[in-house]
Amino acid sequence: MDMKILAKEIIEGRRLSRQDDLRFFLNCDLTALCAGADLLRQHFCGEKVDLCTIINGKSGRCSEDCKYCAQSAHHHTNCEVYSFLDTESIVQDALANEKEGVARFSIVTSGRTLNQQDFEKALEAYRALKQTCRLSLCASHGLLTADQFRRLREVGVERYHENIETSRRYFPSICTTHTYDQKIESIKLAQKEGLNVCSGGIIGMGETWEDRLDMAISLAELGIMSIPINALTPIPGTPLEHLNPLTEEDILRTIAFFRYINPAAHIRLAAGRKLMKNSGSAAFQSGASAAITGNMLTTTGATTSSDKIMLTELGRDVLPDYRRI
Repeated sequence: MDMKILAKEIIEGRRLSRQDDLRFFLNCDLTALCAGADLLRQHFCGEKVDLCTIINGKSGRCSEDCKYCAQSAHHHTNCEVYSFLDTESIVQDALANEKEGVARFSIVTSGRTLNQQDFEKALEAYRALKQTCRLSLCASHGLLTADQFRRLREVGVERYHENIETSRRYFPSICTTHTYDQKIESIKLAQKEGLNVCSGGIIGMGETWEDRLDMAISLAELGIMSIPINALTPIPGTPLEHLNPLTEEDILRTIAFFRYINPAAHIRLAAGRKLMKNSGSAAFQSGASAAITGNMLTTTGATTSSDKIMLTELGRDVLPDYRRI
């Protein structure tokens, strides 16, 4: 398979599907694969890099048993535990990130969902953020109802984050307290209520390459336009603590074929960037067009400042739209 020819076919309208034999992605030349993915990134996303940041709005004591997660109450980690943050703290963090020049800001909370009291606190925070900041607002609060998604949209939230984590086949090996189908239902509910959805997963959890391909196809079938790819950093005290970290080559191959399968989506670097040289600069030449940035829980090894320097050196545009006015 000629990767450059395939990239041109995709630019001209071809789309890869579950019916295609995609195993060629697993053993084709990595340099050629990444070069083709970069052509697709240039055509569909241009030079603009979408930078977002998060605040951990509620930490620890999570009822779910996701094997990768330090915040699960089922595991024994040194995770910080605190209740839903006050609105002023959230607003101040958002303003600091706006000053740094990110485009998006999200409140992320631990737990299967939010209880009514915490959900009302979240709404209060988003109202304040909408009145105070120019940032695009995102949210990540677990499995919500249609009414809750509608209320989030009404207070200014534009995008909801709900990772599918891995393939349907492998999901039960990672989590048993909720199902893959519940994830899919939540994503479709959010979309139905007018929210864009950010959804991706984690690689390096013991899944096969075929599982990664399946995840990429599933996200394409859902019409996801923002796809965070996390590389597992094994956390002591979790069931996956014994796993070896992925190589940079494996991460780049994954990012590249995600671009071929989801050509118009933002492929977003997330956790595990310290596994790559220069916080993943090669990934931005292999299909990536976005990143979770900043000094927060999921992206140890990269800051907004260092990301902007690195991306500017690559010739990318990191200026948020609100600074163009």
